[in-house]
Amino acid sequence: MLQETLTIINSRGLHARAATKLVKTALTFDSDIHIEFDGKTADCKSVMSILLLAATVNSEITLTATGCDEQNAIDRIKALFSNKFGEDS
Repeated sequence: MLQETLTIINSRGLHARAATKLVKTALTFDSDIHIEFDGKTADCKSVMSILLLAATVNSEITLTATGCDEQNAIDRIKALFSNKFGEDS
């Protein structure tokens, strides 16, 4: 199991478009991938689960991946967050 703490830096937080990009990325991995925010945990392979977190800009989340490709999953998802989900300039 690997964990990383990430900060949401895109201006709209984990809204529908960002959540969809996160899910599409997570679905390419066999590992179980979850994010935790404010005491709630979401499955990164479920848009609704992510949206229910209501995580906004500057929120800190904990990303957890468990499985055979956990390192690649963490790296790709970290890149998504770093690139602001391709939304902000």
